[in-house]
Amino acid sequence: MDLNLENKNVLITGSNRGTGNDIAKAFLEEGARVFVHSLSEGASESACEALANDLALPLWGDITTDAGADQVLTQYLAQHLAQHLAHEHQLDVLINNYGEARRGKWSTTSTEDWIKLYDINTLSIVRMVQRFLPHLPNNGRIINLGTIGSTKPNNIMPHYYAAKGALATLTVSLSKEVGPRGITVNLVSPGLIRTPEVESSYLERAKKEGWGDSFEEAEAKITENYFPNPLGRIATRREVSSVVLFLSSNLASFVNGQNIRVDGGAVDYV
Repeated sequence: MDLNLENKNVLITGSNRGTGNDIAKAFLEEGARVFVHSLSEGASESACEALANDLALPLWGDITTDAGADQVLTQYLAQHLAQHLAHEHQLDVLINNYGEARRGKWSTTSTEDWIKLYDINTLSIVRMVQRFLPHLPNNGRIINLGTIGSTKPNNIMPHYYAAKGALATLTVSLSKEVGPRGITVNLVSPGLIRTPEVESSYLERAKKEGWGDSFEEAEAKITENYFPNPLGRIATRREVSSVVLFLSSNLASFVNGQNIRVDGGAVDYV
């Protein structure tokens, strides 16, 4: 199946590491030009060097601030000039991957904690959309990365789930705003993803419980106790990336304003 993503310009926030980095790899495999973003200077450059692909181009800027988001746009336009790219600085796909969960309980999170998580997980997306929307063509794509917690929040990390819940409604509102232009906006909401950080954290707990000495041995018990779902395992990063790629393609041109859960069926209602 040809996703027809070759030579597309794709910007992925927070793609110097984690799931965002795997999304970048997946687009590069399809022949897309990927703008790899990091919050701090040097991190995106190092990520591009590791990707070892001339189509990976670095950007950096702290998008939790207006100045940082402006910087990302300025660098993006400069890269267009440097690479002699055509189409009036066109960006085909904007993927708002950057976000952050922080521990906290209702009894311990301060007002400042709530504001910070909203800034990270909601307003950073607003900043990027407002700056890059003028550069998206009429068949452009915007994909936001969320969490199943926006549909099924827990009592822990209430500030995180509230911010991601706002991201879900933001996605629908934006889809109605730009839909007449043919631009689609969707939310991809994973559950637990098997990143190196997740593996390390949960394996440590598994060893204490005697569930096994490797993640493969312990995965069934980890899933049963921390992320129960009908498939009995945890998603790989590529399983999330594949959904993002599909939504970025012309094959998904009539999928709009949707919250696509990648959770193995953990959320058991429609």
